[in-house]
Amino acid sequence: MRIEKLKQHFNIKTELIHFPLHPDTPIEGRSLQDLFGSGPEAIAEKQKHMSGLMAAEGLPYGQRTHTYNSRLAQEVGKWADTQPGGEAFHDAMYKAYFVDTLNVHDHDVLLDAVERVGLSREAASTVISERTFKNAVDADWAKSRQYGVTGVPTFVAGGTGAVGCQPYDVLEKLMEHAKAISRA
Repeated sequence: MRIEKLKQHFNIKTELIHFPLHPDTPIEGRSLQDLFGSGPEAIAEKQKHMSGLMAAEGLPYGQRTHTYNSRLAQEVGKWADTQPGGEAFHDAMYKAYFVDTLNVHDHDVLLDAVERVGLSREAASTVISERTFKNAVDADWAKSRQYGVTGVPTFVAGGTGAVGCQPYDVLEKLMEHAKAISRA
């Protein structure tokens, strides 16, 4: 994967900043046809395109029919980042959403993912019920607006950004522009 390759070549630290992609999505989800205002043929083309992008990265990808509100998943993810081994939660959420096509607003989906990566289900349940990381995600959303983020993924380094799935050489140039220290 491109980020892992960047980490091998440059002395960088990555930080996930959450972004409000379709924050108006209801908690029960929304069909992709409704989201994009298009028919099944157009959705099939989008699926084919995404499958190709993911395959190029060596990532699995399911046939999603819906999008789901990811706000709670972001809050649990922000909490997970404070826990030893918590970065694995993000991969579990990728699999739940993009491969298994699950509703990532569903508390059981979130708690099962937490447990699967070895984090405390009880602590995560408290994060969800008390919304203890709401303000942290609000701050991320504000920061993403400050950065001018309009889509995901967006890569920012040294005040410059690149939006979308970018070839490795674009990300490498971003690191060089930011004067990241090379490991070579």
